[in-house]
Amino acid sequence: MKRRKLIKIMASAVPAWYLSKAYGRDILKLDILDQNGERMAQGPFKPEWDSLAKYTIPEWFRDAKFGIWAHWGPQCQPEHGDWYGRGMYEEGSDDYLFHLQKYGHPSKFGFKDVIHEWKAENWDPDKLVELYKNAGAKYFVALANHHDNFDNYNSKYQPWNAVKMGPKKDLIDGWMKAAKKHGLYFGVSVHAAHAWSWYETAQRSDKKGPLTGVPYDGKATKADAIGKWWEGYDPQELYAQNHALSEGSDDGASIGKQWNWGNGVNVPVKAYCEKFYNRTVDLINKYHPDLVYFDDTALPLWPISDVGLRIAAHIYNDSIKRHGKLQAVINGKILNAQQRKCMVWDIERGASNNIEPFAWQTDTCIGNWHYDRRLYDHNGYKSAKTVIQILVDVVSKNGNLLLSIPVRGDGTIDSREQAVVEEIGKWMKVNSEAIYATHPWKIFGEGPAIASAAALSDQGFNEGKGKSLDAEDLRFTKKGDALYATFFGWPQTKNVLVKNLASGSLHISESKIANVRLLGYEGKLEWSQNTDGLLVKLPDEKPCDNAFVLKIEGVEG
Repeated sequence: MKRRKLIKIMASAVPAWYLSKAYGRDILKLDILDQNGERMAQGPFKPEWDSLAKYTIPEWFRDAKFGIWAHWGPQCQPEHGDWYGRGMYEEGSDDYLFHLQKYGHPSKFGFKDVIHEWKAENWDPDKLVELYKNAGAKYFVALANHHDNFDNYNSKYQPWNAVKMGPKKDLIDGWMKAAKKHGLYFGVSVHAAHAWSWYETAQRSDKKGPLTGVPYDGKATKADAIGKWWEGYDPQELYAQNHALSEGSDDGASIGKQWNWGNGVNVPVKAYCEKFYNRTVDLINKYHPDLVYFDDTALPLWPISDVGLRIAAHIYNDSIKRHGKLQAVINGKILNAQQRKCMVWDIERGASNNIEPFAWQTDTCIGNWHYDRRLYDHNGYKSAKTVIQILVDVVSKNGNLLLSIPVRGDGTIDSREQAVVEEIGKWMKVNSEAIYATHPWKIFGEGPAIASAAALSDQGFNEGKGKSLDAEDLRFTKKGDALYATFFGWPQTKNVLVKNLASGSLHISESKIANVRLLGYEGKLEWSQNTDGLLVKLPDEKPCDNAFVLKIEGVEG
């Protein structure tokens, strides 16, 4: 043990060739790795866009269609919504005023202290993941870290983590084990690359009032910790604010314009980038997620650093090494044509208006990304009906839905959220064959809502801006010789007309409809086909709520 420790001390100062001769290659390899960080797994993928473009999306993801996400971290503890760790330092903002009332002034009680309050005392990952499986989810994603820079796992490189403080539990390990137990693919979301600029509000001070000019705690250091609960920890490893402010930092909206590390942002130093690389590869090596979601333009810290490219190559090569084939999925945002070949395109709170050539994903939430008690109090969550409409629309266009169910600080979800999840599950039990392992038809749908669809903006954000779907709107999915036509309201006439299945239509010129069924209904349906379309007479009773699926057999293509 003593000799090994001595080698570690020497490794940073003594040439590698000398250590190799003196102590042998095996010991040298281990200890140099400890000094230099995490190695990128070797394999066919190189940290270059041209190499990553050889990526093929795995079948499990194409077939899964529906995942649920626990976007849960210390910012859920105040139960006051998203980006709390930034907003609490914006003088006069809703978060700032709430923070003053609940915790005190951010010069005395900063976000580091919110972390200390977070205990996750009622968290039961097995119970929650079982609920999500029963709702029809095929994969589950957990938040590994957010822009608040706090790691929710046993992090080797970030001492501000959930094992050492706050809950004092390895949350990612708990989520992973629950997902495996219930047969779900497991993913992690990684957002911490942006802490560098996101936390710049913590460098501020009040411009008015009794504490005018008193700095918030964003510049606090290890020397300030003596006698405090955080003694021995350096707040700069959390806040990363030992740098000049970005251009326009006083304007809260500027961060959106600088998300791609341009437009006057203060560029992170190499040590910050390399630490992010090591943290992320350590995460991959410990928990082996099937999916990694990056909340970044393309990849983390691109284009100011190659660490995102190295992480992507590591994920793909590591997946091949462990599975014998590539099974990993990476989600990235705002991708150009080449980058969409390298990973799975993710659209935040929105959807494509076309059938996409590659599988893609919508991510959305039934409330705010971080838990917001006000939505519970005022019944502000998305309904199950809305979620089902989003799911069917996205799947018809070759996409998946990743749905976030906000988790409270204590690790539970509230009764209104549970009701939404359970209602989704009831619908899926009747209609999931129109979702899982399907592919798009020749067109994704028909009906009046298509004409009012809103265009995508930046990474998405066209959700809810068009006409809502109703009985005249249909979305199509395909599996074998069955075409599934989902409609979104029960018509008073008890008749559904599928116009694109008219006799002589180009879409079905070589098809002969053999039968039409209504999922969840055991009886026979009356139907006929003419030049107006396929006319289906519905039964008197609905087989389920929220949306309804015709299974039309004999349709080719």
